[in-house]
Amino acid sequence: MAKKNRVVRYIAESYDELIHKTSWPTWQELQNSAVVVSIASLIIALAVFLMDISFENLLKLFYGLA
Repeated sequence: MAKKNRVVRYIAESYDELIHKTSWPTWQELQNSAVVVSIASLIIALAVFLMDISFENLLKLFYGLA
C-alpha cells in the first residue's frame, strides 16, 4: 500500500510542477527555435555530405581507383 501512495504522490507532484512551476515557451519562441534547429540541421548535413564526397575522392585517388 505504501508503494501505491508513493506513486500517487509522485504523479500529483509531477502534475503540480508541470502546471505551476514550469515556464513554457510562447508560440513565437517555438517557431523561432524550430527555424534555428532546421537551419543548423541543414548546415550540418551539408558539411557531412561534403566531407563524405571529399573522403571518397581522396580514397579513390590514394588507391588509384579513379
